[in-house]
Amino acid sequence: MRVARAISNLIEAFERLPGMGPKSAARLTYYLLHVPQVELDRFAEAIGNLKRGTKECSVCHNISEADPCDVCADESRDKGIICVVEQPLDVLAIERGNGYRGVYHVLHGVIDPLHNIGPEEIKLNELLARLRQGSGEVKEIILALNPNMEGESTCMYIAKALKAQPTALKITRLAHGLPMGADIEYADDQTLTHAMEGRREY
Repeated sequence: MRVARAISNLIEAFERLPGMGPKSAARLTYYLLHVPQVELDRFAEAIGNLKRGTKECSVCHNISEADPCDVCADESRDKGIICVVEQPLDVLAIERGNGYRGVYHVLHGVIDPLHNIGPEEIKLNELLARLRQGSGEVKEIILALNPNMEGESTCMYIAKALKAQPTALKITRLAHGLPMGADIEYADDQTLTHAMEGRREY
């Protein structure tokens, strides 16, 4: 049976999204057929305005409505502490905690040789340039990258590059361990090891 061109085009468009398989793409497309046209138009307009209504902050490279972004423009933030994250979504996650008052630097990826992503493909040079322009204002760099192989290797690369800088910097890494409310008996070996290594005085 021949599928209507409008349906197959949308299925193909959904399939190009990360984590979206053919079945999920088809399910979403056929669901949208039952949505009123007014809502579909609103949805299409929101997608169309996604790039037009956002800017990349020239300081931290987060995605915002303005340049500089709200965090970089906030005078109450501690500009001496920079939290380095992989993606803009990580900024949102840390901000939800309401415990961090420094600023950010978004790399927009990690070093991943298997996918031909080297240091030049992420915003690492921009971080080093930012430190040079800051003339010693920055005192601490927090490496808040995901605790996987790519995240760890990127942290090692960044730490090495930062130690080569003329100004002395405190380089820290987010602690890894047991989440609140978790049972020790269900934790995996690596999580327990990190929890032990990251223990603090009570």
